[in-house]
Amino acid sequence: MTDADHPPADAAGRRIGGISLRAFPPNAITVLALCFGLTGVRFAIGGQFEIAVAAVIFAGVLDGMDGRIARLLRAQSKFGAELDSLSDVIAFGVAPAMILFLWSLTDAPKFGWTAALALAVCCALRLARFNSRMDSDFQPHKSAGFMTGIPAPAGAGLAFVPIYLWLVTGNGWFREWFVVMPWALGVAMLMISALPTYSWSSFRLRRSWRLFALAGIGLLGAALITAPWWTLLAVSAIYLVLLPFGIASYARVRRRG
Repeated sequence: MTDADHPPADAAGRRIGGISLRAFPPNAITVLALCFGLTGVRFAIGGQFEIAVAAVIFAGVLDGMDGRIARLLRAQSKFGAELDSLSDVIAFGVAPAMILFLWSLTDAPKFGWTAALALAVCCALRLARFNSRMDSDFQPHKSAGFMTGIPAPAGAGLAFVPIYLWLVTGNGWFREWFVVMPWALGVAMLMISALPTYSWSSFRLRRSWRLFALAGIGLLGAALITAPWWTLLAVSAIYLVLLPFGIASYARVRRRG
């Protein structure tokens, strides 16, 4: 362990002068996710909506990596948690809201911008609720392996469903503001809802199924490369179908005490 791994401390014992080397990789990935989310807005301004959506989706992939790498390196920190939340608000709240507005909601005669704002604001509220409960001893959903409401990356992915449909069908009806607006508002409400939703810790993978799971992940990656929009549509549909199952599973856990 080098001196660079431990920043100098002040008289009260508090670390000053930056973050440790171990914390650098996960925080760098978090910053990359933020940059990809904002880059999606840049491409949306230029009318390149396929690249814009892909940038936000890739930001979601990075977001799924940073926390796991931090735990692997034992580099969790308050700084990293705050940075992750700020990145999520921008990449999965502000960026999708701007992309949907530029793609469709700008044509709404009224309240188009309000609907876009609702998506960004609800994402921020969800993350604020998550942060406020982080140190709480009473978290019934988390203690049972569930989350409260849909997470920000999933919300961003679901918000883009009309764009997926537009890309795979070429049907301009999916781009109409009266289709996109209620969908965006519905996703916003799901993010701040109190619904118990599955998290990775909700699933227990049997040993006999692990090779099949690895093969499935490989096939999913191949499908995302060869037919990304159909694959994202399928993933979104599966996630929505699992929502009532998550509610039922949580109810069973509660009944078992």
